[in-house]
Amino acid sequence: MSVSAETDTLNKSANLLPPGPDLNVKITESYARQVARDAYFWAWPMENIYNRRLAFKQAPKVGLMNGVLPFAPLNSLAMLHDYIKPEQRWVACPNQDVVYGAAIAALDETPVIVQVPDFGDRFWVYQVVDLRTDSFAQLGKMYGTKPGFYLLVGPNWKGYVPKGITKTFRSKTGTAFIVPRVFQDDSPQDKKAIQSVINTIDVYALDKFDGKMKSQDWSKLPSLNSPTKDGGSGETKWVFPDSFFDELPIVLKDAPPLRGEESRYAQILAVIEAAKKDPALKKAIIEEAHKADKELIDPLLQFKNWGIPLANNWTTANNCAAFGTDYFTRTAIAKSNILVNASAETKYFYQDLDSNSTKLNGSNQYTVTFAKGKAPQVKGFWSLTLYDEHHFFSPNAIKRYSVGTKNKDLKYNTDGSLTLYVQNSEPLGDKKANWLPCPKGIFCLYFRCYWPEEKTIKNEWTPPAVVKT
Repeated sequence: MSVSAETDTLNKSANLLPPGPDLNVKITESYARQVARDAYFWAWPMENIYNRRLAFKQAPKVGLMNGVLPFAPLNSLAMLHDYIKPEQRWVACPNQDVVYGAAIAALDETPVIVQVPDFGDRFWVYQVVDLRTDSFAQLGKMYGTKPGFYLLVGPNWKGYVPKGITKTFRSKTGTAFIVPRVFQDDSPQDKKAIQSVINTIDVYALDKFDGKMKSQDWSKLPSLNSPTKDGGSGETKWVFPDSFFDELPIVLKDAPPLRGEESRYAQILAVIEAAKKDPALKKAIIEEAHKADKELIDPLLQFKNWGIPLANNWTTANNCAAFGTDYFTRTAIAKSNILVNASAETKYFYQDLDSNSTKLNGSNQYTVTFAKGKAPQVKGFWSLTLYDEHHFFSPNAIKRYSVGTKNKDLKYNTDGSLTLYVQNSEPLGDKKANWLPCPKGIFCLYFRCYWPEEKTIKNEWTPPAVVKT
């Protein structure tokens, strides 16, 4: 038999196999628990994003949730007009380097238009990810994106692309998250200058497209109530063990299996179907979800527990927003700092420890020194941000949560090096310009390189040590 004939025979045999588990087979509780625990881990990021979609669906109009966070009905955008306020708790690890916007597109309902104005020399990037938090559209200064109208469509859309569309991007899922980021420095002049630029950023349904740039005054947005239970010190809860498996079939329908995932989908859907008929099984998989949440998910909030180890206890990830079937990294990032940019857009470095491998604590004082010629390797800009133990801004007297390119008054040492001072009390003299205030307790540091050089992308450049002084 020839190789091609043998291959055809094997393919025909494979097609005769059942597409998944036999739903009539009785299964054991221990097997259901095993499948449930695994499913909870790999599907956690997808339910996280899907439940944010359900929250945005409740927005009565475009506005700011609790007066601080972009909030808009599906297939529309809300933009901030300044840095994000420190009290928001919807998204962990925010930054005060850029002006944010947010839109959630229901691409299973309609394609959407993404409007890109002329940003001139200003740094900008639009994050566009699907339900898996994988990027599927490249829009930003690093891509040489031209002003114009860009179309996002769902996996099954077969409509007509109207004249005037610069480029079309297709998502693998019915849900997409769009987050524009536009650089702004700390000066009042730049905060004023950015307004005319950001006012022509927009996202809207295809049926509203007329080929003309729409403009909004984002500084006039109304304050809206939150549809979620907010107010805690940590991130708003988006994944709920008690209802996880009730919602999962809907989520998996929104995100068809990637190549090789078909059996995984069939397996968990079969267990869910069995649990519908057996209250004991249903109780068991919910118990397993609670255990997985505590034992598998919660430890991923700490950066020291995951990532690629680098010099001086920094960690990073090389496949941000391109996770595919790397379920561990995807879930780790979803828990600790969801909605990260692709590596060509932003490189992230994470730090929980000082150079002696001791947990960072505000009862100590630290320095971070860039030697002369060892500045961050970026084409865009860089920043070092400080977060509390829950990965949010920690209140401080000077209302400073990050230092970097946006700070025009940083003081360099006589030898050309740059030292940043991370401590609770105000440093003496002109060191205050380089001061990053920290709380009295546990905290972490987070380094961003926007539009990183190749050396930074490949981890050939990494941040310096955090030294206890």
